[in-house]
Amino acid sequence: MEEERALAAFAALSQETRLRIVRLLIQAGPEGMAAGAIGEAIGASTSRLSFHLTHLEHAGLIASRRDGRFIIYTAIYPAFSGLIRFLMRDCCQGHPEICAPVVAALDCACDPTEKA
Repeated sequence: MEEERALAAFAALSQETRLRIVRLLIQAGPEGMAAGAIGEAIGASTSRLSFHLTHLEHAGLIASRRDGRFIIYTAIYPAFSGLIRFLMRDCCQGHPEICAPVVAALDCACDPTEKA
């Protein structure tokens, strides 16, 4: 990830509502959530929600797709892993013990190879 793209992502995430939306979509998984369900979950009006979703989409953090009458939003997981990689790229400087606590904190409780 380039610095310019990382800055756009961090700028998008630096707003409370957008951060809540992203965390909600990450929890929702690859199936995502309908815009209305997102609005209900975070208590945002339609126009306010649309503004924030557009901002996150332009930053490359979420994607939308039409499913009948609904617009479904999903987190773009590679964008988030790229952002983490960008932050951690120069972490260790030859001393992996420095990054060990961060790597341990990123350990997911799910098994990505396990089928649901």
